[in-house]
Amino acid sequence: MGVDRRAAALLLTGLSLAGCSMAPAYRPPANAVPQSFKEVEGWTAATPGDQASRGRWWEAFGDPVLNDLEARAEQASPTLAAALARYDQARAAARVERADLFPQVGVGGDASRQRLSGNRFGGNGTAPTYDDFSVGATLDYELDLWGRIRNSVKAARADAQASGGDLASARLSLQAAVADAYARLRGLDAEAELLRQTVEAFDRAYRLTTTRHDGGIASGIDVNRAKTVLDNARAQISAVANERAATEHEIAALVGAVASDFSVPVHAQPLAAPELPAGAPSELLQRRPDIAAAERRMFAANARIGVAKAAFFPTVTLGLSGGYQATHGDVFSKASSFWGLGPASALLTLLDGGRRRAEVKMSRAAYEEVSAGYRETVLGAFRQVEDAIAANRHLADQAVSQRSAATAAGRTSELALTRYRDGASDYLEVVTAQTDALEAQRALLAVETQRMRASVALVKALGGPA
Repeated sequence: MGVDRRAAALLLTGLSLAGCSMAPAYRPPANAVPQSFKEVEGWTAATPGDQASRGRWWEAFGDPVLNDLEARAEQASPTLAAALARYDQARAAARVERADLFPQVGVGGDASRQRLSGNRFGGNGTAPTYDDFSVGATLDYELDLWGRIRNSVKAARADAQASGGDLASARLSLQAAVADAYARLRGLDAEAELLRQTVEAFDRAYRLTTTRHDGGIASGIDVNRAKTVLDNARAQISAVANERAATEHEIAALVGAVASDFSVPVHAQPLAAPELPAGAPSELLQRRPDIAAAERRMFAANARIGVAKAAFFPTVTLGLSGGYQATHGDVFSKASSFWGLGPASALLTLLDGGRRRAEVKMSRAAYEEVSAGYRETVLGAFRQVEDAIAANRHLADQAVSQRSAATAAGRTSELALTRYRDGASDYLEVVTAQTDALEAQRALLAVETQRMRASVALVKALGGPA
C-alpha cells in the first residue's frame, strides 16, 4: 500500500504545529517556608524532599510489640488499602489522558456476498451476485495545536502525584495513630500498676486502722476514712481497665484486626520518649507529603486553565485509511489496494451562549481555591510543627517538676502514716497525704505519656524523621 508524499508532508506539518499552550506560566508561592522556627534554634530553610524515605521511625521507642503492630498495620489496614487504591486510580487516569497524545490506530475486515437488483438504476435488467472482501486500517489523530491534550496530561500527572502524596500522608498518619494509641495503652498499663500497688498500701493501712479501732485506739471515723480511700483506688482500677480496653480495640481497628480476637499483653513499664535532635533542619517540614500533594493539585488546576482556554480555538483532526478490497481474485494484490487521507476536519464553535468564557472563569476560580488550600496547608503544617516542638520542650520541663512533686508527696505519705502509727496525728492527715501522693504519681505518669505522644506528633508534623 503506497501513501502519497504530499499526504505525508501534510501530516508532518500538522504535527509540527502542535506546540502552543494556553496554560498560564506556573509559579508556585515563593514564601512557603520561613527562615527559622521560633520554638527551637538552629533551623534553616531547605529544598523539598517529600519523596525521601521516612524509614521505621517508631523503632526509636525500642519496643518490639510496637514494631509488630506497625508492620501489621502496613499489611492489613483498610484505610491504607483505600488510599493505595485511590493512587492506582489516579495513575490509571493519567495514562488514559496520555493516550490522546498518540494516533488512534484501528484494523478491521469485512466479508459479504451480495445480489444487486436487476431493476436498479442502470441495471439493464441483470441481477449480478458477487462477493466483497476488504481488509484495512485507519489512523485518527487530533493535532494538539493549542495544548488542550498536553495540558490535560499535565493535570492528570499532577493529580496522580498528588494522590501519591495522599498515600504517603495516609501511611504516615496511620503509623502515627498506631504509635499514639500504643503510647496511651502503655501509659494506662503503668497507671493500672500504680493503682494496684496503691490498693495494696491502702489495704495495709486499712487493716492497721481496723486493728487500732479494735484495740480502742482509733475511732470509727478513721476506719471509714481508710475504707473510703481504699475503695476509691479500687474503683479507679476498673475505670483504667475500661479505658485500656477501648484503646486496645482502637489499635485493633488501626491494624485491620477484629477487636474480639485481638489483644496486646499488659506491660507496666511505660515507654521512654525518644530524644530528637535539637538542631533538626527545617527540611524535615518540606518532606510533608500533604504539602507536596497540595502543590501538585495547584499545578493541575493551573494546567486546566489552559484546557479551558483551548476551547476558543478550532479542533483539527487528521485521518488516514488504507487496505485491500476485492470482489474477485487475490485480495492482497497490488491492484486491490486502496488508501485515503481524510477525513481531515476542523471544528470551531462560534456561538455557545458564553459557555466557554464561564468555563475559563470556573477553571481560574478553581485554581484560586486550590491555591488558598495550599497556603492553608502550609500554615497548618508550621503551626503543628511549632506546637509539637513547644510541647516536647515544655513537657520535659514539666516532667522534672512533676517527678520532684511525686517524690515529695510519697515521702509525706510515709511520714504521715508513721506519725499516725505513733499516735502523733489523726488519720485525716494520712488520708490527705495518701491522696496527694497518688494524684502526684498519676500526674507524673500522665506527663510521661504526653511526652511520648508529643514525640509521635512531632514526627508526624515534620513529615517523618531526619
